[in-house]
Formats: sequence, structure tokens, C-alpha cells
Amino acid sequence: MSCCGTKPAAAIGAPVAAAAAAAAGAPTTGIQMGDDAAVKASVQNYYGEVLATSDDLKTSACCTAVAPPPLVRQALAKVPDEVLEKYYGCGSPLPMGIEGLRVLDLGSGSGRDCYVAAALVGERGSVTGVDMTQAQLAVARKHAEVYCTQALGYSAANMRFVEGQIEDLAAAGIQDSSVDLVISNCVINLSPDKAAVLREVHRVLAEGGEMFFSDVYCDRRLPDQVRKHPVLLGECLGGALYVQDFIRLCRTAGFQDPRALSTSEIEVRDPELQSLLGEARFFSITYRLFKLAGVETTCEDYGQACRYQGTIPGHPHSYTLDDHHTFAAGKWYEVCGSTAAMVGDSWLGKHFEVIGDRSRHFGLFECGPAPAAAPTPSGGACAPGGACC
Repeated sequence: MSCCGTKPAAAIGAPVAAAAAAAAGAPTTGIQMGDDAAVKASVQNYYGEVLATSDDLKTSACCTAVAPPPLVRQALAKVPDEVLEKYYGCGSPLPMGIEGLRVLDLGSGSGRDCYVAAALVGERGSVTGVDMTQAQLAVARKHAEVYCTQALGYSAANMRFVEGQIEDLAAAGIQDSSVDLVISNCVINLSPDKAAVLREVHRVLAEGGEMFFSDVYCDRRLPDQVRKHPVLLGECLGGALYVQDFIRLCRTAGFQDPRALSTSEIEVRDPELQSLLGEARFFSITYRLFKLAGVETTCEDYGQACRYQGTIPGHPHSYTLDDHHTFAAGKWYEVCGSTAAMVGDSWLGKHFEVIGDRSRHFGLFECGPAPAAAPTPSGGACAPGGACC
């Protein structure tokens, strides 16, 4: 089980809740769309030739449904128009408080998220975008130097764009444990080998690093005619993973407790595509995957508690870790061992206090409907009765 409460089956977030609790069944291979070269050629053609701007999209899958945070909006105001026009994203995969981090963007496209990340990490941080589409890379590279040195006022560019396959980041020159944060925006569903992508992400992340990304998922496994349809592939629906299969792939790759941050249902506007898809429902979900030795597949009780210090830019009063953990600044919360590791041992650690260790185990952590405030700990102990979620 995961650290979350139950949700009604008909709710938009139901696929997330159901998948988070699922552990049964053989892991999927993540290879779902047939011939590798054919899939990549189809995707390259759709994004490099078929789509001129985001106005040409036939669904809302590659459109951000929720307004980005104020700091991101401020950064977007400085991004060149050509970069924005070629943006095909389904979420806002950029956490706040990432100054100084090393960021890698998978399937960076025109570079929009890289440009924003370059502003958020500051001059001490770095951003690398990886993409296989030369037309998109050309747009991204065209404005990078001027944007960094003039719009941001840096002494040199802190971002670069490399051509490569997200299933083989080593070939693109991305070294082991060389990245603090991996982002991706509506891209992994386009990969013919999603398991390889997750393995590569786990390899390149440093301990305590995170993959923070938005993508498209489905409430069921899709038939062949949907998975191989060129428009549905390009629109991010054909390659959408069944949510429970995605959870299994994450755990196989080493990400034991995937956390969903936000979920929104996707609208299919085209009547022909609607008839092909039938009753299948699609969702844009932002997930967080932490590379941490202390993260487990179940919520375990070690008597730990955490307190958010209110120091993450844009989040002075509270911080939302996922869709069932929002921490008010200055208040102690009892949490399971995995949540304690995420906020204490990851790049988030400087913004949280965590007390307690894993020297004593109290069994399965009691899950509830929402985080419960814990009394202020004394002497390194946690008061009983709190809940992680």
C-alpha cells in the first residue's frame, strides 16, 4: 500500500489512488507500441513536421491545464516567443526551491521548461535538455546564449541542449549520479521503451535526487489500433501507460513509492479520435519519484515527525509534497518512514526538520484521510496519534 487514503472509483484521481495501492501482477515490460524505430520516426515527424504550433493539437493532452506558479509565470515572461509557440506540454513539471541544482529535461523540445529552469536554478545551477528532434533542438539552441546572458544577466549560459534518446542517456553523455533533478513534460508516453527510460533516470540521479514530471496515463491498457495510431501517438494518448503498470515499472526501476502531486482529466476534441478511444479515460498526472535508500513500498512507522520551515520560494505558508501531504509551516507532523526520507534526505532537506531515526520500528503506519498535526516533539520522540496522510 502507499501512504494515501482511498478515493471514490469515479473520481478523476481514482486511477492514481487505485494504482498506488496495487502491488499484484507481473511487471509490464514497458514496451507497448511495437517497432522502436517506427515509433520514434512517427513521433519525430509529428513534432518536427506536422505540428506548426500548439494550436494544431487535436486534444488537450499536450496543453497545460493549470496556471503555473507565480515565479514560473515571471520566468516565462522572459522566454522568447518562438520557444513558447513550439511548446507541447501537459503540466508544469518544475518544483520551486531548486536554486543551485543540476537539472536534466527529458524530451526538452523547444526548450521552454529548460529556459524557465535556467532562471530558477540561478547562475550556480545548470540545465541540460535532451531531445531527438533536430527541428526542436534548433529552436532551443537558437536563443539560449542571449537569453541567459541578457534576459537573466548571467556571465555565461547555464543551459545546453544535446541530441539523444531518453532511453539511452549514456549515449548522450549523461553520467551516473550527475543530476539532482530530472524533469519531463508529456514525453515519456512517446517512448517505445518506458522501462528503459526509468532505469536511465535512476542511474543518472544522485542519491537524494528526484524525478518531477508530468505525463499522460490511462485507466486501462489500450488495444493495438490505439497504441499504433500516428495521431494518437503524437497527441500523447497512444503511448499512455495504464496507471497500475506505471507504478510497477517505477518500483522495478528502483523508485519504490511514486507520489502523485496533481491529476487532471484530458479532453479529446476530435470526433474520429473519440470513436477510436471508446470508454478509455486519460489523465495528465504530475508524479514525484525520489532516489532514496530510505523509501519503501509501504508506509512504515518509525516514530518520525517533520516540520516545514517555510523557506521554499513561493511557499512561505505551506508546502505540498504530493496530493495527500500539505505541510503548514512551523507545525510538526507525524509521518511514515518514506515521507520522512523524502523531506529530510532529498534536496528538500534544507527546508525541513526531521526528528527520529529508523532504529525502532512500530509496524505499519496508520493512514488516514489527511496529514494530522503532531504535538511538538520533546527529547527526539514523536507523540502518538498522527497520520501520514
